[in-house]
Amino acid sequence: MTRHGPVLPTWICAGCDRPWPCARRRIELRAEYDQAPVSLRLYLGSCLVAASQDMSWATAGTLHHRFLGWL
Repeated sequence: MTRHGPVLPTWICAGCDRPWPCARRRIELRAEYDQAPVSLRLYLGSCLVAASQDMSWATAGTLHHRFLGWL
């Protein structure tokens, strides 16, 4: 279990107060989805959709980079 989950609706990391997914959670996600990279992309894509609804003020490019650009 991770401490680095998102606090909604701000999408800030509960463990380190950085934008989620933070650096630590990215490492954890890569390890969790090591054998399922497509599933990781689908999961983060669904997070991107939810975050875009919660943070309607953020640009699409910024959110895409934050949720999927690091893959």
